[in-house]
Amino acid sequence: MAQYLSADLRIRVIGAVEAGMSRNAAARRFGVSIASAVRWMDEYLRTGRTAPKPRGGDRRSGRIEAQADLLMAAIEGTPDITLAELRERLITERGETFALSTIHDFYRRHGITFKKRRRMPASRRARM
Repeated sequence: MAQYLSADLRIRVIGAVEAGMSRNAAARRFGVSIASAVRWMDEYLRTGRTAPKPRGGDRRSGRIEAQADLLMAAIEGTPDITLAELRERLITERGETFALSTIHDFYRRHGITFKKRRRMPASRRARM
């Protein structure tokens, strides 16, 4: 994955463009690509930000986290409920649709696992 260029370099390129230099000339002067200088300037003019946008991490789980009260109450009331039944409950009660994997990831993040049966007893033929 590519690394960010320094915030100081971004500020100098933006400052040079604001001082009257073209984006292409500023890119050549500071040794960055023209596309980078154009993107940085567009972002600066649109939002006023000179810092890079955040990368990585989870940015989409907020939607299912908003349903945490229903999901936690569902497993307390019915410990053997399936993920498909949880999805149906979310659709009927909240009007929200999630993939089964999203619901599974929610419970995994919260440290809740569903083991449906006990582990098998050790085999008598196993080596000791």
